Amino acid sequence: MGQSKAEFLEKFGGDYGYPDAPRGIDELRAAEFKRLEGAGMVYLDHAGATLYSEAQMADVARDLMSNVYGNPHSQNDSSMATSDIVTSVRHQVLKYFNASPRDYKCIFTSGATAALKLVGECFPWSRDSCYMYTMENHNSVLGIREYALSKGATVSAVDVEEVADPSKNHESDRLFKVSKHSNQRRGDDLLLHNYQNGRLTAISGNNLNLFAFPSECNFSGHKFNLSLVKLIKEGKFMDFSSQQRGQWMVLIDAAKGCTTEPPNLTLYPADFVVCSFYKIFGYPTGLGALIVKNEAASLLNKTYFSGGTVAASIADIDFVQKRKGIEQALEDGTISFLSISSLRYGFKIIDMLTISAIARHTGSLATYVRNKMLELKHSNEKNVCIIYGQASKENYQKMGPTITFNLKREDGTWFGYREVEKLASLSGIHLRTGCFCNPGACAKYVGLSHSDLVSNFEAGHVCWDDNDVINGKPTGAVRISFGYMSTYEDAEEFLKFLQSSFVSKPVGLKNGYMVNMDTLNLVDDWHQQAISDIRLKSITIYPVKSCQGFSVQSWPLTTGGLKYDREWLLQGSGGEVLTQKKVPELSSICTLIDLELGKLFLESPKCKDKLQISLLENLTHLSAEVDVYGQRYEVQSYGDKVNSWFSEAIGRPCTFVRCSSSKYRSCTINGRRDRLCRDTRSKLSFVNEGQLLLVSEDSISDLNSRLSSSNGNGKQGVLVDAMRFRPNIVVYGSTPYNEDNWKRLHIGDAYFTSMGGCNRCQMINLYQSSGQVIKSKEPLATLASYRRKQGKILFGVLLNYEDGMEGEDDAIVERWLKVGQEVYPST
Repeated sequence: MGQSKAEFLEKFGGDYGYPDAPRGIDELRAAEFKRLEGAGMVYLDHAGATLYSEAQMADVARDLMSNVYGNPHSQNDSSMATSDIVTSVRHQVLKYFNASPRDYKCIFTSGATAALKLVGECFPWSRDSCYMYTMENHNSVLGIREYALSKGATVSAVDVEEVADPSKNHESDRLFKVSKHSNQRRGDDLLLHNYQNGRLTAISGNNLNLFAFPSECNFSGHKFNLSLVKLIKEGKFMDFSSQQRGQWMVLIDAAKGCTTEPPNLTLYPADFVVCSFYKIFGYPTGLGALIVKNEAASLLNKTYFSGGTVAASIADIDFVQKRKGIEQALEDGTISFLSISSLRYGFKIIDMLTISAIARHTGSLATYVRNKMLELKHSNEKNVCIIYGQASKENYQKMGPTITFNLKREDGTWFGYREVEKLASLSGIHLRTGCFCNPGACAKYVGLSHSDLVSNFEAGHVCWDDNDVINGKPTGAVRISFGYMSTYEDAEEFLKFLQSSFVSKPVGLKNGYMVNMDTLNLVDDWHQQAISDIRLKSITIYPVKSCQGFSVQSWPLTTGGLKYDREWLLQGSGGEVLTQKKVPELSSICTLIDLELGKLFLESPKCKDKLQISLLENLTHLSAEVDVYGQRYEVQSYGDKVNSWFSEAIGRPCTFVRCSSSKYRSCTINGRRDRLCRDTRSKLSFVNEGQLLLVSEDSISDLNSRLSSSNGNGKQGVLVDAMRFRPNIVVYGSTPYNEDNWKRLHIGDAYFTSMGGCNRCQMINLYQSSGQVIKSKEPLATLASYRRKQGKILFGVLLNYEDGMEGEDDAIVERWLKVGQEVYPST
């Protein structure tokens, strides 16, 4: 045991690792989660979905293979057996929330979202009702307001801050500081006379109101004080609940909180509580519950009826009698009875460990990591981590096992959360980024105003995209979360990742050139350097996007770059572009173009015959438009014979298309050279950015020297050749990474403009071995350690061909690249 772990156990040993359970954490992890160790995986997204255990799934499989369960709507023996199990599991769920079966019912749904939707649909809204919710709420809770607003109800969001009354020392005497946002009302019937000075005035005493809050915020991990339940129901929640006449009902979103601290409904008798079971023990997915108080259930107005919800109905007249039982009335159709049966084996694990021990175990890890993150400093003593929510040590008991944060560079600018996520993936760390479907909490903690949010959307930012920093502000955050099977080793691996990837190190030189990408100086000098010892080593053409290329000694250039390069691609059955990242089988398709014959030849190990396609065939009658990464292209399609060949080659239906348009798009040079390209009408085929990719053999050699080092773990790195990067041209005779500074190139009688560095993705980690496509962490992980700049991992440079449209008589002159030609860069 290392010193760090010994120190951790000295401080947290009473809470960490289930000391009172039949099995400790190390034994549990080794026996039940071998798949994590085998994959070298650090899983830290338990707020998204926790993991199922091997014993849990073995019990489920054994049960299903040993028993026959029939539809519970039937009356035969197998159906009655199912009904008995469902009843038993309902009571088990109620017990988990300490809810008496006399007072509460368990309604099974497809998840917490479906349970919330059920409340929204069936709640007896009126124009006198109010729906109030805390800003820190999931979109699924916010979505209820659509039902409220459509019925003319008032909707309002509030910020709730817990403060202790200094004159009182008892837990029951806590107070809450409440900040109310503006009322929302929809439609012409605004009834403005019901509002005075921004406050609700008396309307009638019979209306029903609903207040919703999470037991734990899924963004920050902040745990709400459940004393809110009684205060709201008794009309003592500051002034706001008392200003709205009628009865107040309370909904708790426990989807996140119930994983370590399910609301105790005997102490805090909320009317509605929702949960999803995969959040608690990983399996089954697609199953949740609405825990509803009997009195509250009787007020719900369900319009739709289905199989299982009616006592009698007549098909051709308006006659239906619904069932009186709460579960039967609210559960549409046949419930997911096999999944419900499997819940028993998830609760078996929870009961073995106990929920209080799980809370202490996960809390110890979260507290340890929070403290260590707050200690991380750059070389200039600036903080690396900005943690959202209650971060002070005395308030950790108010936090769930979730840490949400953003990272800052030494100069105070932000690392984008997508950069963090991509680098974490390379280190085998699974975390989550974005706003986690909680826009109110995200805006509150990250500091985004309404105008920020609107301008971000207008700038193209939507959920799950890569726009992680806009106008100098993060648009979301990074979240890690611990589960019952998380270990100290998981925590340490994450902390090592932060230290190695984001904490600044002194700038140094390696082999005489700069390795800190953020301090790279790009010389703004346009005179051509007469360097004659750099030569063109190889030329490679990739006719079909993501398929193999072929090397040539010489090749013609066109306005689109190398002739026929990435002029074809494959689309899936839904119109999506197929790439090696999605379809690794593409890497096994060989291509070759014979210019004299005017044919494209294709070969696949899965196809008996080779495919030949004429380069001159006119397919204008099969033309269409497609979208490729946001750019519209006019394409020509091929017939069934060609499409069938490719479908067989990659093992899925697809369509083969050729870029046929003369569409152009302007381009800009990124980085510090913010200006238009010299040729602003350079044609792009199906390339992602620049027309050609150049890689330096000297840079490859330096990369391999880094890969061949032990990396501190005694494992030999995998060496790569230039073809791993799918370059069009490879040069040699320069110094490593000197190409970063090139602005223009002169090769033979052709000129090229540099578009800047090529941002690499995990595609360079794919390689073939014995006919199989293998995915590794290299070389991207090593490149990330020293070739990262503003969230991009750069290797190679993108080029645009300048000539071809510059003849004095506007005639296009065909120029050729040839292996061995001298390369003259200008910096």
